[in-house]
Amino acid sequence: MRLFISIQFPAPMIKALEAFQSRLKASSVEGYFAVWENLHLTLAFIGDYGAPDAVMDVIESVPFEPMTMKLHGMGNFGELYWAGIEQNAGLENYVKRLRRALVEHKIPYDRKRFYPHITVVRKAIFHGRTILPEVEPPQGEMVIEHISLMRSERGKHGMIYTEIGRT
Repeated sequence: MRLFISIQFPAPMIKALEAFQSRLKASSVEGYFAVWENLHLTLAFIGDYGAPDAVMDVIESVPFEPMTMKLHGMGNFGELYWAGIEQNAGLENYVKRLRRALVEHKIPYDRKRFYPHITVVRKAIFHGRTILPEVEPPQGEMVIEHISLMRSERGKHGMIYTEIGRT
């Protein structure tokens, strides 16, 4: 079972991200646009791991206080376009503590540096290149009230993400 730990978004944040995707489409960006159900912020990608209860126990062991998160900027990693998050020391500190707890409990995860971003388009092409068009970046903010453990499965029309636990 493929697992990841994430922040899921309320409707107003989803609408802000969809409006950003619409601006990208209107500027002639082509690619695989993330469906609204899959828009999220990954805190730790676990990958194939058969003990979701153990992961949930770790999540619940790391104290979490609600905090505000704001969208800020946009960028790309090659052909992956993303919406950025304003620097947030509280979020970064939480992710460090969460990842440390995963290590202590011997739960494997992708150890890439945490770079908070929301994938909005995969395999993005703008006029035959992977450069970003000049569009208005997304605007929005939310209060993060819980952390989710998600399952990722390949479906008939792409990936399907299902929440299997939350703090």
